[in-house]
Amino acid sequence: MVLVFDLDDTLYEEITFVKSGFKAVANYLAPLINCPEEELFTKLLNRLEAGGRGSIFNDVLTKYGKNSQKLVTKCLSIYRLHAPEIQLYPDAIRCLERFRHYPLYVVTDGNKLVQQNKVKALHVSDKVKKVFITHRFGIKNAKPSVYCFELIGKLEKTEPANIVYIGDNPSKDFVGLKPLGFKTIRIMRGNYRHLQPGEAYEADRNILSLDEITEEFLKNL
Repeated sequence: MVLVFDLDDTLYEEITFVKSGFKAVANYLAPLINCPEEELFTKLLNRLEAGGRGSIFNDVLTKYGKNSQKLVTKCLSIYRLHAPEIQLYPDAIRCLERFRHYPLYVVTDGNKLVQQNKVKALHVSDKVKKVFITHRFGIKNAKPSVYCFELIGKLEKTEPANIVYIGDNPSKDFVGLKPLGFKTIRIMRGNYRHLQPGEAYEADRNILSLDEITEEFLKNL
């Protein structure tokens, strides 16, 4: 059996990356706009809670009369390229250790540099055989594409029925895999924990913690 994990909100809590990025941006902006770093950080968090991440740096800089495309671009660069202060979930550490003798992989979507920085900060590459950042293969091969999963099948010389994918986002994580016979598990946490998208998009099994995944659990999947 091959185990493949999503990254964001599966192996670590994604909001911790966001907060880490905001801290890096606030640290850069504070002396430029003569504002305490903690105040900037709080405003970024409040803006996130009020309206998501879209145009967040534009909006906060506008409040201080400092909005410019050059500065926004710099903020985005700092956010994306900073070395994040993030940690694996405790149950992820236990799960990766429990199945350390299994072939373990990670498949994750997102900006190539951002995801690589997360992988590096979490030391994931020390714990799995290979990390697939889908955007390295072109956006068309991001989930729900099965491209990277089929690569794993070829590497392991095994069929989809012997590959289990654990992810959190039912809108894209499982819909491409299930018709081909891959086994799927949804971890109910993160931004998508309340999403109920319909049977075609759901996983074979839902769990609340990675601690629920045992050898017996996998046998009955």
